[in-house]
Amino acid sequence: MIADDLTSKIKDGEWPPGSALPPQKELSSRYGVTLATLRQALQRLEDEGLLSQEPGRGTFVFPRAKYQLTSLHGFADDLRAQGQTVTTEILDQSAATPPDWAAARLGDGPALRLERLRLVAGRPAVHQLSWVRGTDLVSVDLSDTSLYAALINQGHLVHRASEVVRPGLLEEPVAGLLRRPPGEPVLVSERVTYALDETVLVVDRATMLGSAMEIRTERAASGLSVQWSRPAT
Repeated sequence: MIADDLTSKIKDGEWPPGSALPPQKELSSRYGVTLATLRQALQRLEDEGLLSQEPGRGTFVFPRAKYQLTSLHGFADDLRAQGQTVTTEILDQSAATPPDWAAARLGDGPALRLERLRLVAGRPAVHQLSWVRGTDLVSVDLSDTSLYAALINQGHLVHRASEVVRPGLLEEPVAGLLRRPPGEPVLVSERVTYALDETVLVVDRATMLGSAMEIRTERAASGLSVQWSRPAT
């Protein structure tokens, strides 16, 4: 009951992302429960990715990062521009044979398998598996350098990307890496990045926690017309 009520208040905007909840003593008094009972509810919401408890500071609504669809930047660069603290763990960076879904875009040549875990505010938020044409970047440190920047440094001009974002369900082993249970709803992004000559450079598949990310875009009106009519008399 307490956890459900707190969740409703967070989703209704009473406590926006990044804001602090009232002190635990105040909350326990408000709900008429012991501190132990309140802490169980707070722990549940922290496990669900809604709250972050910081010893000595308090309990905060976990900030939701915005996944922008309006520009072509590296994932970490986008989030840092929003003021988010982003770190990248490289899980694998090696030459390998692409699976069928990536080879269909990249072809049969050598490729780099790049598996990364993105942490926002210290918590896993996105698992990203990239297949990159060629093996030029096998030895490049990509923990703090965007893949796009590294490609440009190697002389590859990134031109455009096509992307599909769809709902999905967490599966192992990604669920374990994101520290969430299998079957939890997620957002799955599949992106293909092209060079100026339309050669496919990168094929990406990213799994994003819905509790940590939201999709954001801007749209401009076009092709609209207004028709005025005189009121009937």
